[in-house]
Amino acid sequence: MIRKWLATLFLGLCVAHAALADRVERIEPQSWWVGMKHDRLQLMVHGERIAELEPALRYAGVTIESVERVANPNYLFVNLRIAPGTEPGSFAIDFLKGRRKAASRTYVLNAREPGSAERAGFGPQDVIYLVMPDRFANGDPSNDTVKGLSDGLDRGEPFGRHGGDLQGIVDHLDYVAGMGFTQLWLNPVLENAQPSITYHGYAITDFYAVDPRLGTNEDYRRLAAEARTRGIGLIKDVVLNHCGSGHWWLKDPPTPDWFNMGGSFVPTHHVREALQDPHAAEVDRHEFTDGWFVETMPDMNQRNPYLATYLIQHTLWWIEYAGLSGLRIDTYPYSDRGFLTEWSRRVMEEYPNINVVGEEWSGSPVTVSYWQRGRNPPDGFVSYLPSLFDFPLHEAVLQGLQEKEDWGTGLRRIYRVLAADALYPDPYNLVVFADNHDVNRMFTVLGERADLQRMAIALVLTTRGIPQIFYGTEILMASPGPKNDGVIRSDFPGGWVGDARSAFTGQGLTEAQRGMQDYTRRLLQWRRASPAIRDGRLTHYVPFDGVYVYFRHDEAQKIMVILNNNDAARTVETPRFREVLGNATRGVDVVTNQSHDVTRSIEVPARSATILELN
Repeated sequence: MIRKWLATLFLGLCVAHAALADRVERIEPQSWWVGMKHDRLQLMVHGERIAELEPALRYAGVTIESVERVANPNYLFVNLRIAPGTEPGSFAIDFLKGRRKAASRTYVLNAREPGSAERAGFGPQDVIYLVMPDRFANGDPSNDTVKGLSDGLDRGEPFGRHGGDLQGIVDHLDYVAGMGFTQLWLNPVLENAQPSITYHGYAITDFYAVDPRLGTNEDYRRLAAEARTRGIGLIKDVVLNHCGSGHWWLKDPPTPDWFNMGGSFVPTHHVREALQDPHAAEVDRHEFTDGWFVETMPDMNQRNPYLATYLIQHTLWWIEYAGLSGLRIDTYPYSDRGFLTEWSRRVMEEYPNINVVGEEWSGSPVTVSYWQRGRNPPDGFVSYLPSLFDFPLHEAVLQGLQEKEDWGTGLRRIYRVLAADALYPDPYNLVVFADNHDVNRMFTVLGERADLQRMAIALVLTTRGIPQIFYGTEILMASPGPKNDGVIRSDFPGGWVGDARSAFTGQGLTEAQRGMQDYTRRLLQWRRASPAIRDGRLTHYVPFDGVYVYFRHDEAQKIMVILNNNDAARTVETPRFREVLGNATRGVDVVTNQSHDVTRSIEVPARSATILELN
């Protein structure tokens, strides 16, 4: 009888201990590193009534400075100090109920890779290739449909998942490198456990886990490593403004103000000018930043200090874990401005040479330049953000190439946007592009005219800034019909077994597609060896008669670019450009290798970009 009673008591104690242990459901960040510039780390601990417990640890160099409890008893925020000189290793974090250990978790402090803090980010020497992982190549069909994630494979549905994954990208890195791209920007790869339309990745439901339909965290890190061996950096798409409605925070938010608008859907009005407008009503600023994009993307309140710290640490964790060369920040101005100041400061403090590009979708250089580091606008906003996407130039290129030439239209539209570079502290660090995943494909916008697309690609690859090319642009992928994001982000041919066409091998491509691919490849590879394009100044001349001439030049090299937007060939008189031409007498066309005399004039074909390397 006594033995039976003791066995029952022991079993009960085990069950009780297990129940207590189960309280610790998550600790985030899930690991960290020694030797970081900032020696503080805040752990978010989540579990049922975890606030009733007290954390404790013993590890040389690591101390618990404070423990903070919030309105929700299912959270603890544990503030650690990791002293300089702390050795990498692992240690137990015990959670105590009085003097009794109720639960314990092992925490790992890793050693940083040599030179991690000094890593070089992407820059004007690079060309970025933008890829949507679900639509590029299916390298692992076993993860096409994953148990517990309802949005499974449906390749016939434009808004469904098509099965592309990280392994598919790894399998085709040689293609990316062979084209001449040196940076790879993937749309978000983190978990999107939403009922539908998850292929794009922007409704994140776990900030520390790759979506299993794309692969694993280790697959992502392996992709970065494999890319580096081919001279390609990896840029992560970061979402700070919102999460997905399927995020576990929605069921159990840490604080009542974790989400904006009281946690209920109120749409943003998207009028971004309200933030900088000196006459704006405060309610308009509030409704822009705190309003939600859509009901399935709850808008996060970065004024909450715990959320702000979480997002900062999450960003640093992925840079360090995956060995990233840079970040692209989605919907940049929609986040709280005070938070953006601190977030950008912390990232650049930890990685002073990395590059970070923000998305400010505006056609106004005034609006876009506001966010760049060093701008110091009149309202006192301080930014540490190095780069932005040049949406004004994007719009000017696509409009200008289709317009009749006049005093303010056609190529002069492009000239005027570049003339506004006076607003930017560093215009050479802007990312320039003609299309991306959010706008109709360039080939469609330009009326499916390959000659106009060649002009646009030539300009993007030779003007100031960091070029970005959208996957499929090199083979004239189109997005016919009314704007449809699922069609814009169509599958890259050759990425699936059984595809009749393959951009990787050229099988089934039309002559026009192969011609555009060859043209793009030739310019990309030439650009890599052209210091004036990478590092030189831009000097341009006011366009006349539908002809725009500009130069990229440094002490060692001069490049002359002539855009002719007319339906007929033009003879361009060159004495006007003597200021930059100097003593140059000949130029070699970088595409055709044809040599031209530039002392008096040069004839350029209709609707063309002529790129001359001067002697």
